[in-house]
Amino acid sequence: MELGQIINFDDNQHNTLYRFFFEKEQLNAKGEDSLRILQNHYIIDGLNLNKEDAEVVSRYMSQTIRAIREVITEMVRLQDYPHFPSRLSCLYAAKTYEDALKWKELFDSYNRKVLQIVKLQVKGSYFEGDANLLPKEDGVPFAQKIAQAKEYWKGNMKNELPELLINGKIEVVEIIDDFSLAKPGSRND
Repeated sequence: MELGQIINFDDNQHNTLYRFFFEKEQLNAKGEDSLRILQNHYIIDGLNLNKEDAEVVSRYMSQTIRAIREVITEMVRLQDYPHFPSRLSCLYAAKTYEDALKWKELFDSYNRKVLQIVKLQVKGSYFEGDANLLPKEDGVPFAQKIAQAKEYWKGNMKNELPELLINGKIEVVEIIDDFSLAKPGSRND
């Protein structure tokens, strides 16, 4: 991001969360999706998958369970809290520098590189939630996931993994840390 950069988020703009969970396709080198892989291997091999096919199926299942979480969470938002920003059309932020560092640590643990921590000025709406209250990535019934989503939308009460969803006109007013410029051996390394 650059100082003075303007980001506009409205209901018609999708963020990277949306694109990752709802538009990304998982295929093997033969162009087969996970359903085709499972059908072919169940019939032919009795469900013995090679490494590539097992990874495609695993990535698809992981992506799908997260997409289900987001659809349920959005459904509850639209029904009960339509004035809050959508998780699928917002910029994710942190209220404090310490909260931003919690997210950086989490992203680092998943090998997701954080490039910068910036200060923003927002002219729009926001929601302060606790990401630990989101529906879990498991096989519980959808009714339980709906109940979990309702708890999430009640707001940040436990402060375990606080997140801000912001939309509207967002301006970068300060670059606090720029990890993309880190040199080996520096404090940002």
